[in-house]
Amino acid sequence: MRTGMSSARGPIPHIRVLDLTQRLAGPYGTQMLGDLGADVIKLEPPGADPTHRTPPHLVAGESTYYLSINRNKRSIIVDLKRPEGQEVVRRLLKSCDVLIENNRPGVMARFGLSYDDLKADFPGLVYCSISGFGQDGPDRDRGALDPTVQAMSGGMSLTGEVGGKSVRAGVPIGDICAGMVASSGILAALLRKAATGQGDYVDISMLDVQVAMLSYQAAAYLKSGKVPGLQGRTHDSYALSYCVAAKDADVMIAANQPKAFDALMRTIGRPDLLADPRFLTPDLRNRNKTELRALLDEACKIVNAADIVACLHDVGAPAATINSIDAAFAEPQVQHRDMLLELKGGRPEDVVRVSGNPIKLREASRQDHVYPPHAGEHTRAVLKELCGYDDEMVGRLLQLGAVAEKPVQEGAAEF
Repeated sequence: MRTGMSSARGPIPHIRVLDLTQRLAGPYGTQMLGDLGADVIKLEPPGADPTHRTPPHLVAGESTYYLSINRNKRSIIVDLKRPEGQEVVRRLLKSCDVLIENNRPGVMARFGLSYDDLKADFPGLVYCSISGFGQDGPDRDRGALDPTVQAMSGGMSLTGEVGGKSVRAGVPIGDICAGMVASSGILAALLRKAATGQGDYVDISMLDVQVAMLSYQAAAYLKSGKVPGLQGRTHDSYALSYCVAAKDADVMIAANQPKAFDALMRTIGRPDLLADPRFLTPDLRNRNKTELRALLDEACKIVNAADIVACLHDVGAPAATINSIDAAFAEPQVQHRDMLLELKGGRPEDVVRVSGNPIKLREASRQDHVYPPHAGEHTRAVLKELCGYDDEMVGRLLQLGAVAEKPVQEGAAEF
């Protein structure tokens, strides 16, 4: 770990991460570390991370997909299939605290760069592997994508309209949450290293993360034996955690407390339901939720969404219209919290807007965010700075094809 770094770059500028990940889960996790100030070196294969070219939207030749998950990094291109490329990694690790990769189990061992290969020479290294199913077990060698993991985990069986078909979540929660959990595991291992000097191996399975996210639904099933079904826009435990179709928009409400129920009934013109014996208490409302929701659906059709939201906000109850993405970014709260970032690179055309960092630190938030790197943009500088190579040695590695300053095999994205 390096010392003497300014907190203006975030709380962990003393941490350096060698990022061998591609696509989404790993790059999202390392971007979180970069947002916290870590020096992230993105090591790409000869054909580069394939998300550089993911259609359909490009900014100056780079995919918005790639640009959304790779800020605050430097990029080098190294061919790990070559012994000289493997030696570059070992040289880099002399000044790195973390290595993170998301290849299938066994791939890094073929390069002589698995945790077991490295731990004797780098006892303080925190090594993280993200995979679909983890590093052991009967499914460890299976391929995985976000939708298939959502399906296998049981989470997709809960997602969709009641009476309809299961659907995947509209955002890639299998990948994103695996990256988030990976960053948490890495930070925990770094805390242990600070106390003991010892590194660790962090094994993150996308399936494990999705099963953990079943949370109270899993606990309910494990206690009752009753398998929950599609949840739609409802909540099993609360009758009035529910989505109503107002006159002009759909509104997600949480009117379970007595004062919220009272305010809602008066706003939608059904104060008579306050005295209905079926709905006198939260427990009764939950037992009779089917009838109550049917009455709500009918009454809300002639009420503006803003009136429903306002009446519940006035009594301290949550409510919100279902925003489209454009409406979400127009929310004053989203803008106030800097959840819309504009990144500018070294060229005039390198300008992109992306989602911001959700971690807010009062004393040590990162103030500057660096535009995502072009593949191989920093190869020469990083090899000289961190490996100690001179121009002659860098030139030799470039000639051998062990490293590159731009993608050399269009479409060849794998290590």
